[in-house]
Amino acid sequence: MSSSIFDNTERAFVLKSDSELERAYFLFKMISKEPLVRIGTAMTKFALSAKLPVEGLIRSTVFDHFCGGVSEDDCIPVMDKLFEAGVCSVLDYSVEGKEDEKQFDACLTKVVELTDFAEEKEAMPISVFKPTGVGRFDIWQKKTTGEVFTSEEQEEWDKIVDRFDQICKKAKETDVAVLIDAEESWMQDAADDLVAEMMAKYNTEKAIVFNTLQCYRWDRLDYLKKLHVDARVKGFKIGVKIVRGAYMEKENERAEEMKYETPICASKSDTDDNFNNTLKYIFDHLEDVSVFLGTHNEASCLLAMEIMKEKSIAIHDKRVWFGQLYGMSDHISFNLASEGYNVAKYMPFGPVKDVMPYLIRRAEENTSVAGQTNRELELIKSERKRRKI
Repeated sequence: MSSSIFDNTERAFVLKSDSELERAYFLFKMISKEPLVRIGTAMTKFALSAKLPVEGLIRSTVFDHFCGGVSEDDCIPVMDKLFEAGVCSVLDYSVEGKEDEKQFDACLTKVVELTDFAEEKEAMPISVFKPTGVGRFDIWQKKTTGEVFTSEEQEEWDKIVDRFDQICKKAKETDVAVLIDAEESWMQDAADDLVAEMMAKYNTEKAIVFNTLQCYRWDRLDYLKKLHVDARVKGFKIGVKIVRGAYMEKENERAEEMKYETPICASKSDTDDNFNNTLKYIFDHLEDVSVFLGTHNEASCLLAMEIMKEKSIAIHDKRVWFGQLYGMSDHISFNLASEGYNVAKYMPFGPVKDVMPYLIRRAEENTSVAGQTNRELELIKSERKRRKI
């Protein structure tokens, strides 16, 4: 199958005005230069911590390109526009790094509200949250390493389990799938175990609860195979979002520092193989496993399309979704949607200052995937040329 499906820039940028296209060109040119990202992120962090009046500037540039708005209501016009072009939205309340019970309860409330919101909104068939959105990282880490909790910590853990249960119960009641993001490997085992518990409880007829597999980890396909055995024994369906991964440098640094084998694949091509082999395994077992393919990689998307064709899987089969981040890889999202595939944009939202850590992480990741940033720039250049801007 030719990659030319992804070269149609008229479809890719159908929703972008000339000025929005120019903004995208400016942003990706900036992101492609690593020193500029380093300086820009340092200045942004300083300006926000010093309470300098920069929110308006951030909002009109990087925030509006990569985020849907400051609230779910703010996102509605953006979601409606996407939906008219055949692309759904996954609203991601991207407030990171909170550490107290009040914030965790607020996150629970927000995710439950968003799931209710999704039930009423055809343009938003899926909900999402992060494990550390509902509980402290240290508790997840202690649980993963098997350390004994103090009575206070046990109480904290019980609250985490309860928050997970409330969210997954709501997802089942509203028939809205919920994607649970993956995080660092040294807390992930506890999250995997808890998500598997929720799958066994709520995925009885079909996949409602989805775990995330970061395929830059060489052990993830083996993990999925073991989960599959467990699911068959216990009689539940599996939901997985597969991605390449978001914490590579941090993972490798920690492994080196603490003298253990890195959980990360040895090379980019090994990661690609791991992602594609995981994808193939899922399509071989689609009767048991539903998938959300979170990828900006054209080759992996083409592979999925080829397999679906070979296996006569309908392009709109609800067990298969393609997803990209809002503001990125529109050439994949909109061209897939125009062919009739299930496509969703991950749309971060929240107060500008609270969402900045997320946006900074994304900018830093992009500089390490130079080929992808260059591809974005080339496509934007092609569209500017087509429009004679």
